[in-house]
Amino acid sequence: MKQPSLGNPQNTIAVLQKYQFVFQKKFGQNFLIDTHVLDKIIRAADIGPDDFVLEIGPGIGTMTQYLACAARKVAAVEIDRALIPILEDTLSGYENVRIINQDVLKVDLAALAEEENGGKPIKVVANLPYYITTPIIMGLFEKQIPLQSITVMVQKEVAERMQVGPGTKDYGALSLAVQYYAEPYIVAYVPPNCFMPRPKVGSAVIRLTRHEKPPVEVKDEKLMFQVIRASFGQRRKTLANGLKNSPELDYTKEEIEAAILSLGKGASIRGEALTLAEFAALADQLLLSRSGS
Repeated sequence: MKQPSLGNPQNTIAVLQKYQFVFQKKFGQNFLIDTHVLDKIIRAADIGPDDFVLEIGPGIGTMTQYLACAARKVAAVEIDRALIPILEDTLSGYENVRIINQDVLKVDLAALAEEENGGKPIKVVANLPYYITTPIIMGLFEKQIPLQSITVMVQKEVAERMQVGPGTKDYGALSLAVQYYAEPYIVAYVPPNCFMPRPKVGSAVIRLTRHEKPPVEVKDEKLMFQVIRASFGQRRKTLANGLKNSPELDYTKEEIEAAILSLGKGASIRGEALTLAEFAALADQLLLSRSGS
């Protein structure tokens, strides 16, 4: 198998020029051009010779080459049709790579995991466009795909939001969702000069290791996430008002206030003060108010 040739700026520029590639703003394309960061991602993702890896957004195949050298098999899902001939070229020396030209949100990833890995947990590695980070990560967790870990490059603020706790300004629905499904760990901060073109913001590599079972028990997971979204939908409002105003929830003012009271919290509490366990208890209490009536 060939050694990776991409990852340094000269080779990346040569490939882009050869194909007269034009960066698409709508796809949020920023290609990594730092071999140290690439090595760090592979190490953090803990890729070994038995692993099947799903790569989202391979770009011109820079990280794909590194993944192919470390893993048993790589499926690289790329939405931009203009990149497919480039990937077929840069990955021609790697027989263990499968290129899929599709929107990852529309791929049946559970079927892919079954086909390529016998349904065993897969590892996901990605350099995600900032505008679609949350839907992709939540989609991976919510769709019952067998997952071991997700190691992703995201905007620095988004990575920090994933691992903060209650009472901080960055704490929100994403923090709670990620922490319900996985253990987040920021591996490295990556400055803009490691990319081409340079993004306007700093990035971070974060590894999300899937929990074997969630850290809290809740009777209705869907209801808990509706409650979480409602409480952060209007951050300045109290928790009670956020829940009352939510189009997703159908509880009376009395039911909502009684459920909040059952947590031992005052009526003026805001959602950002609640822990994951308290959100689970709140959802269970709301469920109880219906089943008991």
